[in-house]
Amino acid sequence: MTHTTDGAAGFLTALRPPDPEPDSGTAAQPAPAAGLWSVATALHDELPPDVRDGWARRLYALLQEQYGHDSVTGPPVNRGLSVVHDWQGRTVLPLVAEILSGGQSLPFSALAGLHTAAAAGRPDAPDAWRTALHPVLLHLHAAAYDRTSAYAEGHRGALEYALSQGRSPAEADAYGHEYAELSTTANALAFAEAHALALSDALARAYAADDDTAYAHTCPASQVRVVVRAWDRVSPDERAGDDPLARMSDGLLSALARTSPPRNR
Repeated sequence: MTHTTDGAAGFLTALRPPDPEPDSGTAAQPAPAAGLWSVATALHDELPPDVRDGWARRLYALLQEQYGHDSVTGPPVNRGLSVVHDWQGRTVLPLVAEILSGGQSLPFSALAGLHTAAAAGRPDAPDAWRTALHPVLLHLHAAAYDRTSAYAEGHRGALEYALSQGRSPAEADAYGHEYAELSTTANALAFAEAHALALSDALARAYAADDDTAYAHTCPASQVRVVVRAWDRVSPDERAGDDPLARMSDGLLSALARTSPPRNR
């Protein structure tokens, strides 16, 4: 299929954040599927400026070749989640396993098996997904929590409070550190538990139903960013692989190339 310059330009325009007052003549947003589009926009936004548009053009070409022009420029179409499962199982999950290198007891193999089966058109029941997803999501969100900033903010507020109560600078500083340690630990745990509970349930239902619209409602863009933030908090000496954004963006293109589009769904 011919890839028109105008079509690629419209695709890039739609991937970029919208202007406060968009031009009424702007072409409709390309959307192969709502969930996949959310992933694509998040990756495009996170990629370095010098590579993001080149990656988007490769994505556009793949979508045109596999799904046809209407799928690229028309409204979202629910085509199932085979691409998402291939991408999650082959790219995202191994990356998360590297981030959580100390979590040998986490069910990475079980979750990978569920993604492999679902990519082949055999999604499991919600309970199986929920059981495998929850512990991985719990540890991932705990790893993504910005403990450094939270600790600094907690220490500063507690120190200022202690000083206002007549404590000496040394006493106020010690109090600030004690408060910051306790509050950061508690907040990180609450953050991780809340996200893991909500996401494992929402993703389990979307995956079991093979429903792209339901998947889009799980905020896939935020899930991309959580992986990036968790990676950023891993010590450079402990990172086993390369840039997570390059891996996730290239992995999505590979998943699209491998996965046959269910045109008659």
